[in-house]
Amino acid sequence: MTSHASGQSASSARRRPSHRASPPQLAVAGTAEPEQELPPRAVDLEIVVPVHNEERVLALSVRRLHRHLSTSIPFSWRIVIADNASSDATPEIARTLATTLPQVGVVRLEQKGRGRALRTSWSQSTARVVAYMDVDLSTDLRALLPLASSLLSGHSEVAIGTRLAHGSRVTRGPKREYISRSYNHLLRAILRAKFSDAQCGFKAVRADVLPELLAAVHDQSWFFDTELLIAAQRRGMRIHEVAVDWVDDPDSRVDILATAIADLRGVARLLWQTRVARFMAIGAASTLAYALLFLSLAGAIGSTAANVVALTLTAVANTAANRRFTFGVRGRQRIVRDHAGGLLVYVIALALTDATLVLVHGLDPRPARVLEVSALVLASLCATAARYVGMSTWLFASTRPRRREHVRSLSTQGS
Repeated sequence: MTSHASGQSASSARRRPSHRASPPQLAVAGTAEPEQELPPRAVDLEIVVPVHNEERVLALSVRRLHRHLSTSIPFSWRIVIADNASSDATPEIARTLATTLPQVGVVRLEQKGRGRALRTSWSQSTARVVAYMDVDLSTDLRALLPLASSLLSGHSEVAIGTRLAHGSRVTRGPKREYISRSYNHLLRAILRAKFSDAQCGFKAVRADVLPELLAAVHDQSWFFDTELLIAAQRRGMRIHEVAVDWVDDPDSRVDILATAIADLRGVARLLWQTRVARFMAIGAASTLAYALLFLSLAGAIGSTAANVVALTLTAVANTAANRRFTFGVRGRQRIVRDHAGGLLVYVIALALTDATLVLVHGLDPRPARVLEVSALVLASLCATAARYVGMSTWLFASTRPRRREHVRSLSTQGS
């Protein structure tokens, strides 16, 4: 990875320098000694434009963005072109822009991936707020001021543009509209997302929460956006939404099918990270083990005794698995207390399954084994629901993530 920057940020749009000062340089790998490098000047807003083989539109888009920032944004700013493994003339065009336009820098990565480009650029930023937008500038730039202002004021930790909110004006084909709405409905249904639009290429994050979020995000490509927002939501951060006007780029080269498949894999990964999903997976395995144990023992020791033995063994294993994988409790500390609490939940499950056996045998003194097992599995599922409520609200309540305390306004901090 190499970097190059040109120009310092103006202190405001109303007071721009009349001359072009010599720019501080970002690190250029292998070209300067560490003591000769100066960090880029801290600014209020740094906008990253990730690009891959965008020689056709790069210069026009960056100049348009630069003009808008110079005339419409009342705080200091910088543009960083994040070139991720372009093989056309994009790197040369980016360097030319950096040397001819003040407040423009370049970061070069040798590996492809929009998420990787954003992670790299944002990680080395000194700005109070970092943002990004797609190079096609599909989003109307007038939304940039409310996007950044909500973070600079300290109102929110994350801000996003949304094409699916009341007041948005969107021009795009029915295919992309259907895919976008379906994807966001999927996020709300499966991951309980509370934001309306995960994929709009127009987002900003406050610098003070950025390290925490980047540490939680693993995707290096298109799913980076979704994972970032889910991580913010799970940490109780406020996500501010700005309704945007958006016009689809007819020349977009995004592979929709490949991106959709990658996104679905990412959703599945995040689903597994939720407590409910892990608890359900462990519960399903416990229920299956319980049924198999009951079937193998019932003929030898009778249904009642088989129920007690099978439920005891699976309850102990279930508590241990949930303790570690669902609620993240490790080590011997509290182990006796946790298993004692699990035993109490086990008694509830035992009462449910025993009552079910009594009911089944009351209706049919010699029930078919399939009927017996089916009734017990149903009772076990009810007991599993009760076990989750008991574990999450009482036994492991102290491990639940707490809502993030609101931090003081960034407007009180120096640049």
